Amino acid sequence: MDSLTSFFNPKSVAVIGASKSPGKIGNVIVKNIISSGYTGNVFPVNPKEKEIEGLVCYASVIAAPEPVELAVISVPAPLVLDMATACGDRGVKNLVVITAGFKETGKEGLRLEHKLVEICRSYKMRMLGPNCVGFMDTHTPLNASFSTGFPLKGEIAFISQSGAMVLSILDWSHSVGLGFSKFISLGNKADLTESHFIENAADDPHTKVILCYIEDVENGPLFLETARRASRKKPIVILKSGTSQAGARAASSHTGALAGSNIAYEAAFRQCGVIRAGSMPELFDLAIAFANQPVPRGERVAIITNSGGPGIVATDNIELKNLKMARFTRETVEQLRKELPAESNIYNPVDVLGDAKADRYRFALDKVLADPGVDSAIVLLCPGGVTEPVDTARAMVEMNGTYPAKPLFAAYMGGKQIEEGAKLLSAAKIPCFPFPEPVISSISGMTSYHRIKNASGNKERHSFDNVDSKTVETILENVRTDKRLVLLGSEAAKVLAAYGIATAATELATQPEEAAELADEMGYPVVLKIASPKIMHKTDVGGVITGLDSYEKVRKGFIEIIEKIQRYMPRTVIYGVEVQKMMPKGTELIIGMTRDVQFGPLIAFGLGGIYVNLIKDVSFRLANGLTDAEIKKMITETKAYTLLRGYRGEKPADLQAIVEVIGRFAQLVTDFSEITEVDINPLFAYNRGASAVDVKITIS
Repeated sequence: MDSLTSFFNPKSVAVIGASKSPGKIGNVIVKNIISSGYTGNVFPVNPKEKEIEGLVCYASVIAAPEPVELAVISVPAPLVLDMATACGDRGVKNLVVITAGFKETGKEGLRLEHKLVEICRSYKMRMLGPNCVGFMDTHTPLNASFSTGFPLKGEIAFISQSGAMVLSILDWSHSVGLGFSKFISLGNKADLTESHFIENAADDPHTKVILCYIEDVENGPLFLETARRASRKKPIVILKSGTSQAGARAASSHTGALAGSNIAYEAAFRQCGVIRAGSMPELFDLAIAFANQPVPRGERVAIITNSGGPGIVATDNIELKNLKMARFTRETVEQLRKELPAESNIYNPVDVLGDAKADRYRFALDKVLADPGVDSAIVLLCPGGVTEPVDTARAMVEMNGTYPAKPLFAAYMGGKQIEEGAKLLSAAKIPCFPFPEPVISSISGMTSYHRIKNASGNKERHSFDNVDSKTVETILENVRTDKRLVLLGSEAAKVLAAYGIATAATELATQPEEAAELADEMGYPVVLKIASPKIMHKTDVGGVITGLDSYEKVRKGFIEIIEKIQRYMPRTVIYGVEVQKMMPKGTELIIGMTRDVQFGPLIAFGLGGIYVNLIKDVSFRLANGLTDAEIKKMITETKAYTLLRGYRGEKPADLQAIVEVIGRFAQLVTDFSEITEVDINPLFAYNRGASAVDVKITIS
């Protein structure tokens, strides 16, 4: 993607729609640019004014006395296209369109927005907005927005799809002393999107952590590609709203029924190394943690507390958040035993007792942080008659300097008595919370990022050369010519076989004798299945007969199935009866795909059979960039994995064969975008190999 250096650090800024009237957005923007300390030239543009806020005002951007790198447009929507064209003629590189009245207003607004994008592209201008608050960069510095106030300088980039969220967080951040590198209000994301700003923040030396509030992703493939790269450099924490399953589209396949839009986002974030926040408090708790403390090198947490109750609460939460209680070395235990009161708990959590003053906290913290089995530490303090919150905070600051590689957090539980100590900790960049739970959530998020950055395994997607895409093209073309959307079972089996996925032999017969001859060729026993794209659940209508072991039984079975369907479903189009070789029973699995509108093929894996929708033992991944390492993780996340490893004396299944099936399947559904839904249910897993049995494929 193009660099946004001139966007955030322009040599000059024009404000088109600048105003002399206090309180008007065009006036606020000019004042904000000046008061932010911006050192470049500022050109107010308004044909009715000669001077605004002490600056010469120009009738148009064309009249600006020198090149303009950034233009902020705040004029009525019908005038925006002309202003954008004038900017293009003047050679402006970047636009911020504050004006509302575009796609958020309906069809006419959408048409206007499309024209605006066309203008920007024709002049090779980049645009933020329209319908946005603008942006702020504390290190340029530049406030190209209509916000009230300017952020404190810091190392957190905040990218928000909600303008109101930007303004609210900005106001709140001053009350808690939280600093930011950038604030970006995305608006309608007509040109520049969250992906562009994530990439920019990842390369920004002034940014330590990237926060996003989003309601959707504008370009799924671009987001996946960008976030994968960016997350290797810096933590990305995203709060994604609109997670209700009620928004999921209706689907005819098992996979479609199990997958909602939220699941696709979950899979996208997991595969890209994005940390997903569950709430606004969690989003900013993680921001404070990442901005102020080092990423822990492991998941082992030590607790020091002056009260048993909070220590137990913290211990319980550590287990809930997939962290581990640190186990101290014998040397550490002996040192704690020697110096702490006899009543103290010297293991983890270390209870320094309610009468602990700062010196006791300091001693315990020193010994705990020095222990090689500790990756991070939490100090819990409850106010008491002899507690020293301020001196204890000073001791923590000292220890944080002594052991800079190990993150240190505090939970100061109370009000007025602990307020000064809590402020001292925050000022010294030691995250201090009112309760243990947000501390542990923050450590859990940071530990997740440690795993992301240090994940081993193949990072490249495995590609299979021995596939026959021409056969698949021919089959799909024939289905379209037949004006169908659902493939027959025999066609679906051939599609999988073309991509090297072992499938039970399946052939279509139109006459009883043909079916019997096919069965003779395959070998017995066989299954007969009605072939009709309109019949989804064949067993329910008597369209399946299993265990047929002779020519005559197959011939009679064919006639029986046809007669049943013609009797009970007389108007249903029947293509014939499929003859399928009966496969030996194995562990029943499901591999499926539904195509997500944002991210493309979403693959499901789990326990198959008739209870798939009841048990819902399924994990999901996006086909885009799917690696063998991710496929293996996908398998281990399910209860099916317990069976596959060998349960109660059963032989373990061939896991590598299953990994290869999923890899080939991912390649198939990526290569053919017209395939919208697939269910392989069941896929029989054996101790050697695997075989697809029932396959359903739907195309667009």
